[in-house]
Amino acid sequence: MQRRLFLSLIAVAALPGAALASGGEKKKSGGGSYVPIQTLLGTTIRGSGGRGVLSVDCGLDVPDAGLRTRAEQSVPRLRAAYVQTIQAYAAGLPSGALPNAEYIAQSLQRQTDAILGRPGARVLLGAIIVN
Repeated sequence: MQRRLFLSLIAVAALPGAALASGGEKKKSGGGSYVPIQTLLGTTIRGSGGRGVLSVDCGLDVPDAGLRTRAEQSVPRLRAAYVQTIQAYAAGLPSGALPNAEYIAQSLQRQTDAILGRPGARVLLGAIIVN
């Protein structure tokens, strides 16, 4: 019984030290200039004739601190524009066809530059999956 109590106390004592070591800030993936965007989804038609989903993972690389702040504040507007673009693209994608990553990247980059008001934020694409 005392062993369990001792182990519990050690675990509790270690928690504040771990929180102080991390600085209380959540680590972002992709580095300091990376702004993550939630996965974008659009409905498409599969080769079998059923409905499918086009899934696009992306984020922004924004080296300029001022523009990065604006991009972080504009994430809801950016995401809305991106989803609209992906949904329109997925709806027109022929069944069984592979998505064109270059076209998607150019379309999202145009949306980014228009919403942020100037170039400087680069769209980075991750996985593009048709399910």
